[in-house]
Amino acid sequence: MKPGSWRNAWTAGCLGALVFGAASAQDTSAPVPATASAAPAPAPASPNELSAAIRQSLQAQAERLDAMRSQIAMQDEQIAAMKRALAAQEADYRALRQAVGLDVLDRQRGGNVAAGGRMATALPMPAGEAVASAGNQPVGQAPEDDGRPPPVAQIFDQPGVLTPRGHFVLEPSYQFGYSSNDRVALIGYTVIPAVLIGLIDARQVKTTTQTGALALRYGLTNRFELELRVPYVYGHTDTISREIFTGSATDRVFKASGHGIGDVEATARYQFNDGGADRPYYIGWLRFKSRTGKDPFEVTTDCVNRCVQNATGTGLPLQLPTGSGFYSLQPGLTWLYPSDPVVFFGNVSYLHNFPRSGVSRNLLLAGRESLGRVKVGDIVDVSLGMGLALNDKASFSIGYDQSFVGVTRQNGRVVAGSARSVLGSLLIGGSYRFSDKRSMNFTLGVGVTRDTPDATVTVRVPMMY
Repeated sequence: MKPGSWRNAWTAGCLGALVFGAASAQDTSAPVPATASAAPAPAPASPNELSAAIRQSLQAQAERLDAMRSQIAMQDEQIAAMKRALAAQEADYRALRQAVGLDVLDRQRGGNVAAGGRMATALPMPAGEAVASAGNQPVGQAPEDDGRPPPVAQIFDQPGVLTPRGHFVLEPSYQFGYSSNDRVALIGYTVIPAVLIGLIDARQVKTTTQTGALALRYGLTNRFELELRVPYVYGHTDTISREIFTGSATDRVFKASGHGIGDVEATARYQFNDGGADRPYYIGWLRFKSRTGKDPFEVTTDCVNRCVQNATGTGLPLQLPTGSGFYSLQPGLTWLYPSDPVVFFGNVSYLHNFPRSGVSRNLLLAGRESLGRVKVGDIVDVSLGMGLALNDKASFSIGYDQSFVGVTRQNGRVVAGSARSVLGSLLIGGSYRFSDKRSMNFTLGVGVTRDTPDATVTVRVPMMY
């Protein structure tokens, strides 16, 4: 082919194609060959169609998100309902614990939460504080705490737990006491040691005292209560002796007894603070004792001459008194210290006996004898004990009580034969709770000094209304 002939051929081909295309466009009715290479390509989508598809996809995703949000909201409501049901169940559980006395047991043990399980309420909780659930999250409302100390088996005269506000406690009690003392009086003088010239008066005195009392306590508030106690006393004494100046070789028994209303007492108690586990409670009290019982100066004494110079008669009362014969005022302080698993407690008090003027006594066959002004010695009392809860109903206490008694004075002078004395008692007691409103306390006292009664048994049955 000649140079440039290929360009001419290419040009001619292009022109022929253009002519053929124009002819085809003008004659649309001409048949088109059914070959695959001749099929036309699909037209591209317009921008409007793309925007519509995107909007539909976004709308579908939004609907799915709304459905998921609705499902999450329903699940939140279910969780809240489950939390409320759990709080109600815990409240029922706490109410059942209080009904069976497990909370009282935990407080007696000074806050042993482990003893009551993970939902125990051994420690007093401030009002409004929530109870922790298994996940340590606040669930439910804690019951209101009255701030009173834990109850223990009562072995001292003063109780440690005050009466709740608006309630009163009726407490009948019975006390039995027995003492035996040996007394030897030497009347004469000694020539050499162990050789006595004179008379010997040997006596053995056995005394039995029974006291039935009814006490009424009323709680003005959870921290303040008033008490009125009315005792009834029965006493019996057997004195075995050989009287002086008689030359008798046999023992004689002199019996005396007496019964009647004793000295009525009124007491006010107030709790100063809110204690708790390893924090003490302090309760102050003030007791006033009247002289409603028959006093020692009203009974007849077996003396012909003055008893301090007695040579005839026994010098003993023919009838036992039922009261002390003196008004008394006794302030005191009671403290309790819960320390798991025990509760320590104690009392400190001072008893002041008011003096009496113009006192006289009745002597057998001699009428009245004037004694003038008589002042009985004051008493300082200190006691200490500890209590332990055995289970949800029974508790055990042990303690020691010691009293220091002053001398008795007549017309400003110490009465002959009067001396300071120390009374010491070892106390063991227990308590059993029949219900939330009724229990029984038992106390055994054993004298550890010669001036103290040998044995004392006390039974109390407090009933709350």
